[in-house]
Amino acid sequence: MARPEIEEIRELPLFADMRDESFEALTRGAYVQNFPPLIELIREGDPADFLHIIIEGNVELFAEWNNRETTMATVRPISTFILAATIKDGPYLMSARTLEKSRIVLLPSVDVRTVFENDAKFAKSIILELAQCYRGVVKSSKNLKLRTSVERLANYLIRQHGYQSHPETFQLQVDKKRLAALLGMTPENLSRAFKTLGNYGVVVDGAQIKISNSQDLHQFAKPSKLIDDYSY
Repeated sequence: MARPEIEEIRELPLFADMRDESFEALTRGAYVQNFPPLIELIREGDPADFLHIIIEGNVELFAEWNNRETTMATVRPISTFILAATIKDGPYLMSARTLEKSRIVLLPSVDVRTVFENDAKFAKSIILELAQCYRGVVKSSKNLKLRTSVERLANYLIRQHGYQSHPETFQLQVDKKRLAALLGMTPENLSRAFKTLGNYGVVVDGAQIKISNSQDLHQFAKPSKLIDDYSY
């Protein structure tokens, strides 16, 4: 890998505290690759040969069963994805594909496991990241099981609005078909949910969302830190 990519991933919490010699051993067999949009990176059921780190772009994690497909998550820079399969040395439980041109670092899983066994600080960082991922799964499950589809959409819009700087308008980061799958809805249900949220100040223009009455939307959505805050 080139020095800029090495420095970028070295600053990730997963790698920040590990010994320099461990990091060198971990990245010795790594390489960086550019992928065009809609390229499948991994396939669920395949062996977890690499830990992936997205440096640029956008990656969709998705799953399939009985001729059905759903979006599980989207991943943006700079972060790893599907760490558990690498550590477990088990098959991928999700597939992944690029949604736009993406630059990705691939770390051989065997090297990750070797360093995990020999560097206590790296092992601790992995445990903390896996714990964070587990808590994220619990929050996603609560969101799906405790809320109606309209409430899920409302809270998603509130979170996305909070990530962006404009006081009223922002762009959806995924297309509506993938957004529906991410929220456990059909595209038709998503369309009806957007119409319902029009009563609470949500105005939709293609991928652009305007929230004209944030107070009404919050009163309807009732966001909760124990469901919607993925920072802890």
